Amino acid sequence: EYFSYLDLSGILMTLALILILAVVAFLINSLRAWRSGAMLAASVLAVYWLQPRQELDSLTFWLPTILLVISVSVWAATSSFESQERRESWAALAILIATIAAVNISRHLEFDYLIAADTPRAQWLLLVLSALLLAFWGLSRLGRFSRIVLAAAAFGIVGLFLLIKIPSALSTAVAWLSQLRGKEAIPSPVSWLGFSYISFRLLHTIFDRLAGRLPRLSLMTYLNYAIFFPSFVSGPIDRVERFQKDLAAPLPVDADGLTEAGTRLFAGLFKKFVLADALGWIALNQAYVTDAKSDAWLWLFLYAYSLQIFFDFSGYTDMAIGLGRLMGIRLPENFNAPYLKPNLSQFWNSWHITLTQWFRSYFFNPLTRRMRAAPRPLPAFAMILLSQVATMVLIGLWHGATINYLLWGLWHGAGLFVQNRWSAWMRPYFAEASPLLNRMARYAGVFATFHFVSLGWLFFIFPDASMARFALLRLIGVQ
Repeated sequence: EYFSYLDLSGILMTLALILILAVVAFLINSLRAWRSGAMLAASVLAVYWLQPRQELDSLTFWLPTILLVISVSVWAATSSFESQERRESWAALAILIATIAAVNISRHLEFDYLIAADTPRAQWLLLVLSALLLAFWGLSRLGRFSRIVLAAAAFGIVGLFLLIKIPSALSTAVAWLSQLRGKEAIPSPVSWLGFSYISFRLLHTIFDRLAGRLPRLSLMTYLNYAIFFPSFVSGPIDRVERFQKDLAAPLPVDADGLTEAGTRLFAGLFKKFVLADALGWIALNQAYVTDAKSDAWLWLFLYAYSLQIFFDFSGYTDMAIGLGRLMGIRLPENFNAPYLKPNLSQFWNSWHITLTQWFRSYFFNPLTRRMRAAPRPLPAFAMILLSQVATMVLIGLWHGATINYLLWGLWHGAGLFVQNRWSAWMRPYFAEASPLLNRMARYAGVFATFHFVSLGWLFFIFPDASMARFALLRLIGVQ
């Protein structure tokens, strides 16, 4: 009964949070001249509010603050700072500083349960605000060093990303900093919510600036794009030029708009809190692997996990799209019935679509072009193998820098290569085959793809590679 109470309490708190965010989104859309500013203030507050409690209380304030300083710095490094955007950019900076100051004041108003557990003293706050002003005013003036600054910013973001993805690395770094300050250094788990998705948005603008295709952006537009609170936690990863259009000309939130937003919001709630949470009771875990009486039960538990991770992730995406629609912003789709696709390529064009597109645009395509342009290019099959495996390994390591995620990336990279070669070999035969045979081949492809992807989830389920291997062998009847 105690655990049931905890589960119900957590669900009710999450539902209340989503309801509050939906009301805020709707109220923001009702504003006209102050709409962008209100959206920015709400997103800044959400960055602090949604941050999980840390064992070191001060990190609850410092991690989101560092994230905001980084975002302003990257804007300053990528912005041309044209006169048309200066007034709006100064207004955004004023809103940002005022909101951070308001969060800091919460330490005196006993709002610990709401925003931050331990905010800094005034002198530290002034230091943070000075860093913001330096980033805003100084970096934007380094035009002739822009490529150096942009490269340094990209490497810095990737370095921070690796720091938070390597188990215990961030907590060890925090403990080391505490030791430098003369305090007790005890490594403890640290969770930096939102950095993974925001880093992809920041890198997107850096790479597009280097390529000369980034549109002019005020600080107001840039920050609203980078920390947009509906997609802050779980995506999707939007593109700034598309977001900018909706921000400048928001979609109407009339009866049809409210119906569309409400439908997506409630669909997401149903997927997450009904389907995913119910499947979680029977989803595969370490205990089931050792205790299951037969391999058939293991397959059932694995199917439950495959569906659970889909409904959980796509549910949060639906909620983000619904909240964005309440503000007149149409976020991109992130899922398109991925488990019904007949091959692995189509699966990855339908699962976490925005992440796949990001890696295709900024890693897979540039890598392929470089290999083709080499003085002595590799054979075509070798280029396909290297580019697909390298891309999937990076996507795996994006989830965490561990051996299991590396193996998951290798699993999908090798699968994509085999599927690519198989499709190329069989294409002439299916071109001449009857419609019935093609239909049967499609059904067989859906079956094979679903099971291949499901077996790959074993590397997600178990933190230990040996346990994932043991489960895999049991499922295929070898163990």
